Amino acid sequence: MSGRRTAVVVCPGRGTYNKAELGYLARHFPDARLLAAFDARREAAGQDSLSALDGAERFSLARHTRGDNASALIYVATLGDFLAIDRDRVEIVAVTGNSMGWYSALTCAGATSPEDGFAIANTMGTLMQEALIGGQLVHPFLGEDWRPDPARKAQLLALVAEIDARAGHALALSIDLGGMLVLAGNTAGLEAFEGAVEPVDGRFPMRLGNHAAFHTALQDPVAARGREALGPGLFAQPALPMIDGRGAIWWPGATDAGVLRDYTLGHQVTRSYDFTRAITVAAREFAPDMFIVTGPGTTLGGAVAQSLVLAGWRGMGDKAAFKARQGEEPLLVSMGLAEQRPLAAGQ
Repeated sequence: MSGRRTAVVVCPGRGTYNKAELGYLARHFPDARLLAAFDARREAAGQDSLSALDGAERFSLARHTRGDNASALIYVATLGDFLAIDRDRVEIVAVTGNSMGWYSALTCAGATSPEDGFAIANTMGTLMQEALIGGQLVHPFLGEDWRPDPARKAQLLALVAEIDARAGHALALSIDLGGMLVLAGNTAGLEAFEGAVEPVDGRFPMRLGNHAAFHTALQDPVAARGREALGPGLFAQPALPMIDGRGAIWWPGATDAGVLRDYTLGHQVTRSYDFTRAITVAAREFAPDMFIVTGPGTTLGGAVAQSLVLAGWRGMGDKAAFKARQGEEPLLVSMGLAEQRPLAAGQ
């Protein structure tokens, strides 16, 4: 135990397997037999194998970001990185995730087997793609310095509520993501928001391709189909604490597997996901030496850092304070970054 750094592992969600990640499984997944089992399962269901998707000559937005493909790729990439963490140097004290990263967190924490976790992620991703109800966009409320701005956040959320109250409009907070608000709704709701706010950095508000209205009531039919397809036997006691999208902790030895299934295939699908709260609780309850964000991708690291600033963790009140703290000894390790991966993974 001595000499090991404690860590909370953070599992990424949709939108993290992109062009730069093509070949990620070939480069990093440590268990060829397990990958072959996942491939066989997909092929039996008439889906492209993960090896074929990951080994494609070119990245295709239309192909690789579809829910039925992206969810499985991200789940397996995350699992591979989790398995690669060097337990002689790192003591994992808790696991959390963003959005569909919750499915990955279940497996990393031991609440599902790798195969059962794959069934959950692949099934839910497929059901989301088949239904493709509504859409998502992302918009920042923090400035470049990351200084907390609760008034700006409240102003934007009031606008969301006002638009949602209009006839024929649906709009809600999908994910509270550090300094970003991920909003979801129908076409009328999304377009109304896009037309009401001032553009930021020439990029925001940014519509997210191949994303449905995740974490809103619009997903009630998808959640119902998920409960029909995924039985209670897939869920078990976790071996590690898990922090969910409400900031609630699921403790080893004290988790009701039925309640865990109800949350995963209910609230987690149809209600707002508070990633910022999950990171705040992880920091305050477990006080880790570092946060390890598994791959694929590197985009979730910013949301983790912003969440820690918003929480005032270790006195950090802005971006400069975080960077200074990060420069002393890495507080945040992104396994998708080649230069940071060795800080978590075995050699």
